[in-house]
This record gives sequence, C-alpha cells and structure tokens, in this order.
Amino acid sequence: MKQRSFTFQLFLRLLPVLGLAAALPWLLAYWMDHGWGVAILSGIVLLALMWFSLNRAIAPVRSLMRALSGVVSSYKDGEFNFSVHWSGQDELGHLVEAHRELGDVLREQRQSLVQRELLLDTMVQNTPVAMLLLAAGGDGLQRVVFSNLAARKLLHGGFKLEGQRLAELLEQMPIALRDAISRGGDSLFAVREEDSEDEEDEQIYHLSRRAFHLNGRPHDLLLIRLLTAELRRQEVQTWKKVIRVISHELNNSLAPIASLAHSGGELVKRERFDRLPEIFSTIEDRARHLEGFIRGYARFAKLPQPQLQTVHWAPFLASLQQQIPFQMDALDEDLHSRVDIAQLGQALLNLVKNAHEACADADPPNDDVRVKVTRLPQWLRLDVLDRGKGMNEAVLQNALTPFYSTKRNGTGLGLALTREIVEAHGGRIALQNRTEGGLCVSLLLPQN
Repeated sequence: MKQRSFTFQLFLRLLPVLGLAAALPWLLAYWMDHGWGVAILSGIVLLALMWFSLNRAIAPVRSLMRALSGVVSSYKDGEFNFSVHWSGQDELGHLVEAHRELGDVLREQRQSLVQRELLLDTMVQNTPVAMLLLAAGGDGLQRVVFSNLAARKLLHGGFKLEGQRLAELLEQMPIALRDAISRGGDSLFAVREEDSEDEEDEQIYHLSRRAFHLNGRPHDLLLIRLLTAELRRQEVQTWKKVIRVISHELNNSLAPIASLAHSGGELVKRERFDRLPEIFSTIEDRARHLEGFIRGYARFAKLPQPQLQTVHWAPFLASLQQQIPFQMDALDEDLHSRVDIAQLGQALLNLVKNAHEACADADPPNDDVRVKVTRLPQWLRLDVLDRGKGMNEAVLQNALTPFYSTKRNGTGLGLALTREIVEAHGGRIALQNRTEGGLCVSLLLPQN
C-alpha cells in the first residue's frame, strides 16, 4: 500500500488535468459549431489551465529533486550536515531516508578521520626524529612540503620550513649534514659544534631517505635521528664487554703460564731438565700471543697525535694500490693535503680490505672496489665504495662503536680506529648504503 501511495497522490494531483484532457474533444466539437474564434480562445484558456494544473501537481517533486541535488553537491565538498525532509512514506520518502542515512555514515567517517589525523599529527610533531617531506616544485627544484618541530629546530632554528628550497637550506647546514643529505640514501654522520675540540660537543645522527609517490607526484621523506645518547649507552655496554673479553684472554694465557712455571720449578727441584725446553717454548708462545693481543687494543686506546706531512694524493693512492688492489679515476697531480701518512694509509687499507671482504660475500661475488677523491670548498672527500650487501639499519647505527663487530673473529676495531684517525685530523667519517647495492664509507678531511 505504501509503495502505491505516491502514484495515487500523483494521480489525484493530475486528475483535473486528465479531466480537462478527456473533455477537450467534446468542447472542441461544440466550439467548432459556434465559430472558430471562440474555439481558439477557449482552447488557449484550456491549455493554460492544463499547464498550471500539471506544474502545480509536480512542483513538490521538482523541489525535492533540487534539494537532493544540493545535498549531493554538499557531499562532494565535504559537508555532511545537510538533510532533506519528506513527509510521505512513499518511494520518494524511502529515497530521502536513504540520503539521510548516507549523510550520517559520511559524517561519522569524517569525524573519525579528523580524530585520526589529529592523533597522527600530534605524534609526528612531537617525535624526536626530524621528518622532512620533499617534492619537486614548478622550477624542478626540490622544496619542503612538510616538516615537524624536530626538523624545524634542527635545520632552521625553529622557523617554518614549508616552501623552502632544499638547495638553499643545504647551504646553511653543517658540512657533514649537507653532504649526507645531498648524496641521498641511508647514512651515519657526526656533527660537531664549530670551533669546538671537545668530543662531548659532537652529535651523531642517522639519516634515512625513502622515495614514494603521493597524488601521482614523486616525494622524498627524510628521517634524521639523533643517536648520540644511544651510542654512548652502547659504548658503555661495549666497554663492559671488552673488559670481560680481556679478562677472559688474560686468564686463558696467564693460567697456563703459571701452571707451566710451577711444573718447571718442580722439574728443576728433581733435576729433570729434559722437559724444560718444551715448557719454556709453550710459555713463550702464550706470552707472545698475549703481547700481540694487548698491543692490538693498546693501539686503539693510545693512538698518537697525527704527524702532519704534505702528501700528494695521486702517488700516495697509487702506492696503496700496490699493496691491495682497487679502482681509481685519474687525479690532478697538484692535489695534496697535510695528513699523517702512516695513520691515514692504515685507515684506507683497512677500509679497502673491508670492501673486498664485502664484495667476496656478495651474490654473486665480485671485486668492484673503488676509491673516489672529490675536492670540496675547504674539504677533501675520500669515498671507498664496494658492491657488497651493504649494512642493515642496526649494523649501520653501531658500525662506528668500538669493539662492535658482526664477524665471528672480528675485533670491532677497524672502523672505530679509522674514525679516531679521521677525527684526529679534524675530519669526519660517514657510512651509507649505495642505491644500487653496496656500501660507501666517506672520509671528509679539511683542506688547509
């Protein structure tokens, strides 16, 4: 019954029109008998009455359709607070009720979305990790489209970053941070306050860079995390581990030496001298092993101040190539620096050796090890590049920590000693995974 109510109501509204239409042939016949003038005039009046009745009958339906169209337009604009009322319980009433329910659902979803956005924005703005979202502008240069509080404090003194060109921001950043961002990829680098020689003023950061598409446009997300406190905590844990390792090694060597010395003394008392050469030889072997073990750790703990000499990089690196192979582009013969040749040579040899080991563990194994030298304003950058597996984030964050090693028989001193040597020269070291696979270890040395 409800489904036919609208049709029945429309029929009632159109009944006068239908009655006039049914009477029209009879009226026309009557008017034609009484003259064409009266017939035409009466026909016009009759048609006007039919149009008026028809328009009045469907006026509420037209008004409802306009209202529904306006509601749909409001939905498109994100406004869900509009509704339409229809008193009838017919088909149009059901249509209006469906629109109302749709508006309620959209309104609830919008409120839930707003709450989630507020929660996400609160989390992003208050995280200690500096977040920077970059996208290419109309001029093709990357600009900042979003930054959180940590990024504004770290990179722009707390001021707004949105709309700033990345190239202009890089010019204001410390050289280590600028170099890490400009090269892209993940990296670990240290920043020290200007004119400060105190290691406590040095801050260590981890940079992570990810590329993705948003609204059909390429974007880059930079995450810069301060690791100083975490690394220092790990250094304390590492030193505790070192003490345990040294104690274990000392006990393993001193206990047999003490036992053999006691046995040798007993043999002397009994005047049995035939086994003394074997005992003394074993004692000497253990003592020399212990001496080499202590010397390796002392070399790291007591690194002497660098003795600076003028070195020309082309022949210096060529001499290192004779000791361990690597690829290198031709260098300007006049390119030179003042460094400690022995210390820096040892550091580069360690890095190249690590690069070869990484390439050997790659799939498939290769020997693609390269040393690249780049001249920068007031700085010289040495990059040791390999095509190994690179480092995962956990290893990358701990690689420069003393005595941290992923190798079964590694001492964990190679990269830490290299870092000490480079920083003793007033330079910096940074690690980052290469986009095509492998690792890049960069040494940044001042050019006096």
